Amino acid sequence: MADGTLITLISLGVTGLFMLGVPVLLVIAYWVIGCSFVLGLTLDNMGAELMNVFNKGFALLAMPLFILTGDLINKSGIARRLSDYAYACLGWLRGGLAMASLGACGLFAAISGSNSATTATIGSMLHPEMVKGGYDERFSAATAAAGGTVGIIIPPSIIFIVYGFLMNLPISDLFVAGIIPGALMVFGMQFACWVICRANGWGYIIPLQLNRVLKTAFGAWLGFFAIGLVLWGIYTGKFSPTEAAGVTVGFCVIAGLVSWALSHLFRIKEGRTWEEKSYAEMLLVEGFTIPQIPGIVVRSAQITGILAPLIAISVVMQQILSLLGAQQVIGDFVISMGGYYAVLATAMLIVFVSGMVLESLPVTIILAPILAPIAGSVGVDPIHFSVIFLVGASIGFITPPYGLNLYVASGVTGVPYFRLLRYSTMYLVSLLAVWFLVALVPDLALMLLPNR
Repeated sequence: MADGTLITLISLGVTGLFMLGVPVLLVIAYWVIGCSFVLGLTLDNMGAELMNVFNKGFALLAMPLFILTGDLINKSGIARRLSDYAYACLGWLRGGLAMASLGACGLFAAISGSNSATTATIGSMLHPEMVKGGYDERFSAATAAAGGTVGIIIPPSIIFIVYGFLMNLPISDLFVAGIIPGALMVFGMQFACWVICRANGWGYIIPLQLNRVLKTAFGAWLGFFAIGLVLWGIYTGKFSPTEAAGVTVGFCVIAGLVSWALSHLFRIKEGRTWEEKSYAEMLLVEGFTIPQIPGIVVRSAQITGILAPLIAISVVMQQILSLLGAQQVIGDFVISMGGYYAVLATAMLIVFVSGMVLESLPVTIILAPILAPIAGSVGVDPIHFSVIFLVGASIGFITPPYGLNLYVASGVTGVPYFRLLRYSTMYLVSLLAVWFLVALVPDLALMLLPNR
């Protein structure tokens, strides 16, 4: 049997496994192993390539640290304080709590760098509150899913780290380039949220109280400090992204332990509202104890244990695709489209369609090395293209049939997956509008970068 026929059968087989729900890691691994045998590549070669990914990937050390940061701020209560502040600012608008949950997603993303962690954390905290506040449970869950899309765009971002590692681009520049597009994604979704809630009359309106805004902002100071620490260190060059991740983890550990100790020392009661607490009490969050830290680390390690092997095996997959000539075929197709805008539009279409069936990590690892050089050949700035590529990949988190964030939101809220689709459509439209705006206006990604 010809090699091409065997590879086609292998591809069809693993596609069937994917449709049956087999994890993406195993699907890619089966395809890589099968194709390696067909092409005459030894498993020793695959093992060596897997090791090379991590031996040369110092920047990838930031990934588990930012995942751990997200778990620490959730466990310590910092995430809850950020959401309380967002609600104090937006609760006077129709749909204010839902808009606040999107704002909280943006603030949480500015510390954690993970889309699924953002959706899971904000969804589990605010979905019950939204349902109590008169929102449709399907809309509430879809809002958490949509808000999580900014988790990989607003810095620090795990996927920006992977992209920078693959394309040999400065990760600090990628982080800075994601600030304005990420903020626009949040504002775009908040506008869509306001339109939906106003049309349906959802949500209770609370008065805008300066005291509430100031007090919740004061209570969220640890979150703001962590965000500022990351952005300041990376933007000024004081930290590399990996060092920034380590510093942020250290800060979150100290903040969580000290807050717990002081809260118990001064016998501050938990569960009270912001009105019942003094400004001094608002300085402290719930925190955690030293015996709880191993459990937090294990949970973060479980997520890292899923992502890290996927990165490694996807790099090997990329090499096999290169041997098969797939990169040349896709490259020739995109180049044949013509000039700057035609190439850019074609690349965006490929990313969008791929995001419908694959998670952002394999999409990035497989397609970025193919599409980025082609975009560069027609004059697209490499940093600008990275933002275009990853914003498009993030939209895939709420695009069926894959829609990872929809699955995560369904899991933490109990709302069936297919019931979320109706209310995710409006958010999808708003994100597509922001995506096209970012693609057409390069300065939105580049204006904050020095020497640009």
